Amino acid sequence: MKQGKRPTRRQAILIKSYGLKHENWLIVKNLPDELHIAHRETGSKKVVPNT
Repeated sequence: MKQGKRPTRRQAILIKSYGLKHENWLIVKNLPDELHIAHRETGSKKVVPNT
């Protein structure tokens, strides 16, 4: 698996809007309609709709 990247300001705001702390999540894949994120410590993954 490739390493995740830190979220940009726009991505951080999007992550916050779903009740998550943007400091704890890394961007794995940035698609036009969804954002794939992985937790820094546990490695759990989530898909956030990108609007």
